[in-house]
Amino acid sequence: MLEASNNSELPTIPGKRYFTIGEVSELCAVKPHVLRYWEQEFPQLSPVKRRGNRRYYQHQDVILIRQIRALLYEEGYTIGGARLQMETGTEKVQTVQLQQVLPQMIAELEGVLALLETPN
Repeated sequence: MLEASNNSELPTIPGKRYFTIGEVSELCAVKPHVLRYWEQEFPQLSPVKRRGNRRYYQHQDVILIRQIRALLYEEGYTIGGARLQMETGTEKVQTVQLQQVLPQMIAELEGVLALLETPN
């Protein structure tokens, strides 16, 4: 097992559209065979496969891998526990995001309504 280290110590993710498994391995400090194993264990992780079954990961895949890595290596979850955490965590994140966005949307709509109600 790898030593516990913060994801903040990992290199920054470049602004590319696709990453090879080798690049993701370096960006996330995880060996390629571990990434292939995680694809089987975490349904959220599904890189694009091109000719010759070559994997190409997108930016959100790299972020997801870093989350999985943090759960397993830093927080001490098992594969099953991390999978469960990812499933429930996604729902929690969506709820929190919705709670943050709704007041902003309401304020913007009230601003638009105020503009429409003012005489020219």
